[in-house]
Amino acid sequence: MTRMAEIIIEPFTIGHYDDVYDLWANSPGVGLSGADRRDSITSYLERNPYMSFVALSGRKVIGVILGGHDGRRGYIHHLAVKEPYRRQGVGKQLVGTCLDALKEAGIQKCHLFIYHENDGGIAFWEAGGWTLRKDIMVMSRQLVKK
Repeated sequence: MTRMAEIIIEPFTIGHYDDVYDLWANSPGVGLSGADRRDSITSYLERNPYMSFVALSGRKVIGVILGGHDGRRGYIHHLAVKEPYRRQGVGKQLVGTCLDALKEAGIQKCHLFIYHENDGGIAFWEAGGWTLRKDIMVMSRQLVKK
């Protein structure tokens, strides 16, 4: 096993966007849409400052979590860690940092969206104490034509 460079967690800024989008696009279980374009992510980061984070090895983005809240509940979107860095606690660090930021903002509960078939993702979240809910479903409506 090779020794990894130190991992740094820092706030996700739009300057990280290209590397983050590339990571998301190459991560199984992450669903991207027009809402993940640069302008939409810029708006999200501005509305939820210091809630989203990247993990860096050197200057390389090796992990990301998009977090925010509506004033009542927290939400996590698009947690991703590059394959060589998985199962080393990077995702856990990102989640912990995001949840700490939400708690600091007075948020008491956090939700996330996950695809039914994302067994690896479900196992990750359950191992972290999250509960898979089967009592609610998500309904969506497109507001702007793609």
